Amino acid sequence: MASPTKTIPDYLRGKYQLIYTVTFAAFFSIVFLLLSLPFSHNSWMALGNSKFFAFTVLFASGSLTLVALSRLLMYKTRNVLKMTYLGYSAWCVAEVVVICLAYSFITVPITEIGWDQFPKTLGNALLYGTISLIIPYILAGMYFALQDKNQIIRLMNYGNVVMDENMLPSKLEKITLFDNSGNLKLCVNSSNLYYLESDDNYIIVRYTDSRGDLKRYMIRCKMKTVEESFKGSDLVRCHRKYIVNMDKVKVLRKEKDGYELDLDNDTIPPIPVSKTYEENVLAIFNNAVLSRQSIQ
Repeated sequence: MASPTKTIPDYLRGKYQLIYTVTFAAFFSIVFLLLSLPFSHNSWMALGNSKFFAFTVLFASGSLTLVALSRLLMYKTRNVLKMTYLGYSAWCVAEVVVICLAYSFITVPITEIGWDQFPKTLGNALLYGTISLIIPYILAGMYFALQDKNQIIRLMNYGNVVMDENMLPSKLEKITLFDNSGNLKLCVNSSNLYYLESDDNYIIVRYTDSRGDLKRYMIRCKMKTVEESFKGSDLVRCHRKYIVNMDKVKVLRKEKDGYELDLDNDTIPPIPVSKTYEENVLAIFNNAVLSRQSIQ
């Protein structure tokens, strides 16, 4: 079980995951609303030709808009605001509380039940709100977690190699990359691979073909998954947007804003090294230099 203070995985705040979560929550809520309306107490919500039908549509639309804007804010702040499991849970609960408060403040004057019934109305609203929103959030999170784990397993399948000893990823000649559906998209010699760049839920692979021309290939896959799958190899995370093949690094240079990596292809601009990954990159680069010196 994950610690409440542990940072949530990137896939929970990805664009498409958030879109799917909002869509699934909306569908789940509508189905739950249709099933629960006949058993609701102090509810003014109704369908058909009821005079409250317009209010029902407006409230449902407003609630969905609130959730969508909340998730948009969650997505926009993903690179500047680290979110723990506790913070993510609090965010989800806050969405439910705001919607239920709005419902309760509308219900009392519309149904004329009196403000002394506000606590009871709010309690019922929180119960229904938890079922219609928190449950689909949990189900969506479990689905994406399972999908991410399956993706890691697929990416760790570097090839069918028969041998009498385990082979480290750094010794492999081929790098295989799969998309989110587990489909093999690219298999490239490690000696031809330069770096991978994150572009939201996609990665851009830069490599050279058999003629030595630099190519660009885009795969729908998460950077975190690739990073975890190729631990121990020459593919090293140096920035939130970049994984670089350290075997291709020609120069590590300290600049005003931090370190930069020059690769052995002059057409490729310098790759930045962020503070988060600086120590690891320096250690790997120094070890590589010492290994080359010992061989010489």
